[in-house]
Amino acid sequence: MTESTNGRSSPGPERHRGGVTLRRDSIPPSTADEKLLDSHHRGEWKTKDAWRALRILSEFVEGFDTLADLPPAVSVFGSARSSSDSFECELAESLGAALAEAGYAVITGGGPGVMEAANRGATEAGGMSVGLGIELPFEQGLNDWVDVGIDFRYFFVRKTMFVKYAQAFVVLPGGFGTLDELFEAITLVQTKKVTRFPVILMGVEYWGGLLDWMKRRMLDEGKISAMDLELIQVTDDVAEAVRIIVDADAALAEGKR
Repeated sequence: MTESTNGRSSPGPERHRGGVTLRRDSIPPSTADEKLLDSHHRGEWKTKDAWRALRILSEFVEGFDTLADLPPAVSVFGSARSSSDSFECELAESLGAALAEAGYAVITGGGPGVMEAANRGATEAGGMSVGLGIELPFEQGLNDWVDVGIDFRYFFVRKTMFVKYAQAFVVLPGGFGTLDELFEAITLVQTKKVTRFPVILMGVEYWGGLLDWMKRRMLDEGKISAMDLELIQVTDDVAEAVRIIVDADAALAEGKR
């Protein structure tokens, strides 16, 4: 047991699986995603995967039903490991507030670090703050600034919600998960699987090396085109980031007339 902030003993680690909360010895050693993608137990696929398909469907239904009435929204990504006084967290909090003031809901992964900062900025500015959590072995739960939160078992369901309900992606410094979301967004826009929307990198110094490599290797070797690089915009100016999003919305609305 650990001591909680109210002086009482907290129950220790916990994991969320949709509406289910697991603690102590009830926490399994693997996640639902791991079981779904495990190729070492092929004999179970015919008996267990059919039931998993129903669970996956239920997650889509719950996500669609919960988020359908959101106002225009922006998905914000970044590291769960960033400290609250870091550059990226301060930037994320300012961004969350500016997006809320511009009339956008803010969607994050619902965790700590950059995600919590963006949610906090939106909530304190009077906007809608959304957290889309995921079952992980090192479960941390949704942060306290989330107004609407959903815990998912499956990454691909969660990623669909990030894309479906966002008018733009803003990506702050982060790790593998952040890179995954960044390249997912770029690929969807590049292949025209989604209506073109802004993908904005914030943290010019952090992303500089990656962008240089993309230009020197991917572009120079013909793996991508110059137009593909134009899908990404880079700035550390919160006002500019919001302006890019607002202008893109206005252009899209004008094109539909």
